Amino acid sequence: MVKKDKNSFPLDSSEIVNMPGEESITIEPYLYGGDNKPQSNRGIEQPEVIGILPVRNVVVFPGTVTPLAIGRKESRALIGDISQNDSAIGLLVQKKPDLDSPGFDDLYSVGTTVSVLKVIKLPQGPMHIVVHGISRFKVVKIVSTKPYLKAKVQYLNASIKMTKRLKALMVNVRHAAGRVIALSPNVPEEATVLLENIENPSALADFLAANLNVEMAKKQALLEELDAAKRLEEISLALAQQLEVLELSNKIQGQVRNSIDKSQREYFLQEQLKAIQTELGQKDIASDELKQVHQNIVKAKMPHDVEAEALRELDRLSKIPPVSPEYSVIRTYLDWVCELPWSVQTEDRLDINKAQQILNHDHYNLVKVKKRILEFLAVRKLNPKGKSPILCFIGPPGVGKTSLGKSIAKAMGRKFVRISLGGIRDEADIRGHRRTYIGALPGRILQELRKCKSKNPVFMLDELDKIGSDFRGDPSSALLEVLDPEQNFSFSDHYLDQPFNLSSVMFIGTANYIEPVPPALRDRMEVIELPGYTENEKLKIAKKYLIPRQLKEHGLKKSCCSIKDDALLAVIRGYTREAGVRNLERNMAAVCRAVATEIAKGKKKRTIITIKDLAKILGPVQYESELALRTGIPGVATALAFTPVGGEILFIESASMPGKGQLQLTGQIGDVMKESAQAAFSIVKANAKKLDSKPERFSKFDYHIHVPAGAVPKDGPSAGVAIFISLVSLLLGKPTRPDVAMTGEITLRGLVLPIGGLKEKILAAKQAGIKTVILPARNKKDMTEVPAEAKKGMQFKFVKTAHEALEIALEKD
Repeated sequence: MVKKDKNSFPLDSSEIVNMPGEESITIEPYLYGGDNKPQSNRGIEQPEVIGILPVRNVVVFPGTVTPLAIGRKESRALIGDISQNDSAIGLLVQKKPDLDSPGFDDLYSVGTTVSVLKVIKLPQGPMHIVVHGISRFKVVKIVSTKPYLKAKVQYLNASIKMTKRLKALMVNVRHAAGRVIALSPNVPEEATVLLENIENPSALADFLAANLNVEMAKKQALLEELDAAKRLEEISLALAQQLEVLELSNKIQGQVRNSIDKSQREYFLQEQLKAIQTELGQKDIASDELKQVHQNIVKAKMPHDVEAEALRELDRLSKIPPVSPEYSVIRTYLDWVCELPWSVQTEDRLDINKAQQILNHDHYNLVKVKKRILEFLAVRKLNPKGKSPILCFIGPPGVGKTSLGKSIAKAMGRKFVRISLGGIRDEADIRGHRRTYIGALPGRILQELRKCKSKNPVFMLDELDKIGSDFRGDPSSALLEVLDPEQNFSFSDHYLDQPFNLSSVMFIGTANYIEPVPPALRDRMEVIELPGYTENEKLKIAKKYLIPRQLKEHGLKKSCCSIKDDALLAVIRGYTREAGVRNLERNMAAVCRAVATEIAKGKKKRTIITIKDLAKILGPVQYESELALRTGIPGVATALAFTPVGGEILFIESASMPGKGQLQLTGQIGDVMKESAQAAFSIVKANAKKLDSKPERFSKFDYHIHVPAGAVPKDGPSAGVAIFISLVSLLLGKPTRPDVAMTGEITLRGLVLPIGGLKEKILAAKQAGIKTVILPARNKKDMTEVPAEAKKGMQFKFVKTAHEALEIALEKD
């Protein structure tokens, strides 16, 4: 803003001129005589002892007219005395502007004597005066400090020696100042005329120094410099820098002037500001938004290297206009970095007895799993900085794998996080996308840690065996780093591109099958198997957990509904066939809905469910005993199978018909099971004489092996013994014992090899009414994992060869 001084003060030939970046200053033409002493103030008395007026943030040069605000009591007293005797006062600049009562030690020693042209007193607020600079002075001796500062001073005269170099400097400075005035908007033409009419080098230097856009310390240095040539050199450098900024500003204006409109105005102003700051070497967080981001980075307490990278990105952000697409990308990245729990974690609850109570309250049985969790808590109590284990729960659906993870988190006092990996095919779901992609985000691991706001939760990776892979990558391979205690302290997400410490996270994986889990991933985890429940366990779980939960969800009180134990057993046997308890809970929900309907109608206030009520509520029995399906027909053997939902009974059926000795296999069986059938058939043919069978039968008859439930895929080697028994039973015409089931892989030498899923198969056999189970001898050591309840009332025969199994399985003559 530039304006002529026509209304405020009646000064002859005076102008208020503003150089860019400076407040309005009144400049009076210099009237220097040959003795280099100011002529316009010869009437003002300049004694040796003068009053000193401290000023801040302004340097008054000789020959300039400057308005000042007077607020201090001492300064008001000084102005009152001056207005009476019309003498000069001295202005000294404070070294530290924030001091309210400065002494001589807080002031520069060189200042300017001024005359007070006008005093303006307002009813409220500070007093305003207008002063005119006269000459330089230096404090020689302190006279007094009360009621205001007084000092004995020595007046300084400018040193001027007209040389060719000094004349050249004056020409150069006038030219540069003229360019600055020409490029500055709204500067009056009188300023150029005034500039050209100043012939005295010292006066020219003071005129330009008063209007330069430089810091106070540099202006004070110019005031203290008596050599006019040196002052002009410094002023020339400052004008060159200011001229460069103005030329750059005009260049930017010229580039965007043709395309600017109302919506682009803010962008244009930002570009100007950034360009000027870059040229001046200034670095600053320009807006409140960026300041808030900076505060968030500091509060996050992230590692030093990560914080340095975040601050570097913030510096980039401060130089990019908000309308740029890159701005939102960097801002989103910084938000993610700040919101991750770099240093936030929950404190572990290391009360072993309390944790044991919680685990026992939430889950029935599962002794092995509870023992492992208590061991971990005990180790963590003795070694708080130890690494968290990587557990993997393997078991059929419904046995409590996910709910067990929640109980572990509750027992440890940690937060619980769960993600389902079933069906994911993209590696980026685990490790995130790189920021070069539109809409890039971190992987699921960091996303969930951000949500739970803790760096040490219990993190459940559900359905590890359901992970897929295609051209987008293999997610299971991306999990190798996550689930390795030796590597996950520096897990690197593609989006974050900085290491994040996952060693405090307790990872728990779950799967129905262990076989589909890649070996490298399986090797990094401690596998804990959760087999299916027995009938008695299901009964206790239903009474302790399922029924109370369903009563609560359906708004029923315990006194309103009760279910007899025999009715519960009937539901378990006739309406469910599973290793877990999910279907059992669904049936309990159906019972509760029926009771709730009766109570809501007002027909009953209390209901007791018996076996007779089940058909009305749940419909006809869904599953019948497998004993009814077994008959004394030769060629039928009972096998035990393991499925994702627990153990099952399979019937191997063999039949013969006239032909050429070919073998046909049906029942949607896999390649491994087909090979087991081929091996069993070869053993039978090779040992026909030992088995009291005629070898020529194999050239006159074709044989057909079928496994019922043909719509269900079946595979695995463990049916080899049952297929062998079925073929021998057919050849000898002897039926197998109806209370015997068998499992085991068979070799061409007739050896029986061990199998897996032992507990599930024994539970299935017990549920089906089997009394004797033929098992491989090498599985005898695994019987310790089978509950005593499952073994009760059953016999287990351990065999090494197929012929030993044959003697047990076939009916005696």
